[in-house]
This record gives sequence, C-alpha cells and structure tokens, in this order.
Amino acid sequence: MKSFSNTYIFVFSTVMVILVAAILSSAAMLLQPLQQKNFRIEQMRNILASITIESTASDAESLYEKYITESYVVDSKGEIKDGIDAFKVNMVDEVRKPDEEKNLPIFVGLRDDEKKEYVIPVRGAGLWGPIYGYVALNDDFNTIFGTNFGHDGETPGLGSQITTPWFQDRFKGREIFSGAGVFVSIDIVKGKSDPSSMNQVDGITGSTLTTNGLEDMLKDCLKPYEAYFKNQMN
Repeated sequence: MKSFSNTYIFVFSTVMVILVAAILSSAAMLLQPLQQKNFRIEQMRNILASITIESTASDAESLYEKYITESYVVDSKGEIKDGIDAFKVNMVDEVRKPDEEKNLPIFVGLRDDEKKEYVIPVRGAGLWGPIYGYVALNDDFNTIFGTNFGHDGETPGLGSQITTPWFQDRFKGREIFSGAGVFVSIDIVKGKSDPSSMNQVDGITGSTLTTNGLEDMLKDCLKPYEAYFKNQMN
C-alpha cells in the first residue's frame, strides 16, 4: 500500500482548505445580490402590511410603488434631512445612537380610500433576540392605524405571538399621546387594560418579558419623532 509523507498530507490539506474557501467566497458573492433583493422585498412587504396591504414576494415591489407614495428622513427636531434614502437607513445602527444623531425614516402610505398613513420603523430587544417592525399612524400623527411586528427567536406559542394578527389588532385605534397632548406611547398591560384608556393594550399571557421589550421598543423608537409629530399637528 502506498504511503504519503506528512509533508504531502499537509500541502494537500492546505490546498483543499484554500480551494473550498475560494468556492464558498465566490458563492457568497454571487448570492449577495439575490439576498439583498429578498431582504428589500421583505422590507416592502412589512411596510405594506402595517397599512393593511397584503402582498407576496412577486407583487411586493409593484404594490409598494403604488401605495407608498413618499419617504424621507427627519431628525429629532422634526426637520427633514436631505440626501438620505429612508429605505436604506439601518435601524440596527440607528437605535444605538443618541436621539439627536439619529436618522428617523418615515414612509407615507396612500391607500385606495385616499387616506394617508405615516409608517415608522421600530426595533428593540425581546427575550431571546431582536424584535422589530413598523407602526402606521393616521394623519393626526397620534392614532395607530396598524402595526407589523417580527422577531428573531421568541418563545413559540408565547412571545412569538407578537407577530399574530389578533395581537397586532389590539393596537389599532390606540393613541401615543395623552389627552393633554403629552407623548406617552403605548402601555402593554399584564392582565386586563383599562377600557377607558386610549394608551393601553392587553399583553400576552405568559410572555411578560417579550411584551415588556415591545413596550420599551415602541417608547424608545417613537419618542425621537415627537417634535416631528407635534409640528405636523400644528
């Protein structure tokens, strides 16, 4: 039986490692445009879902072009920032910045009933990983028209229920300002919320940490828009 020297085995192994690494790197480069497109389409679908427009991977781009008529970025003073594409703002980076340095994207939806909704991206931390989504406000910049939430690993049957329509529907018609015009966001109440409150929704039984994270996310991500919202109300 033919034997191989240690040198041969080492050289052969090194060449194979380099070859496999090159193949994987090339595959990743070739797949990157497709991955970016899929991410873009998923983002479009989620924005549309917040204004109750259902879409698929095949029609998301055309529906987005039809119903999302405008997008822009504002700062914490409520002023529009020129030269920044709202769609390309990375919320992972923005949530780490001080409020005065944040780029705050806004997407304007115009549905078939000719009513406008203003869609705000949100991102925070759940029990096991990131939670994120979009909140659509009516043109009073106070009343929630719709929401769309997602997560990266919340407990099945518990925290993961933040993605379900029955939970997200609880936010419709709720308000992020108090009757006195003070920003309060939305309280997600353990147990039963106060029926007379416009700023509360019922939580999810058994998922306190996830819903606490969702409550913090809404407050932390909507608060920097306060100046913009109030400017539009005046």
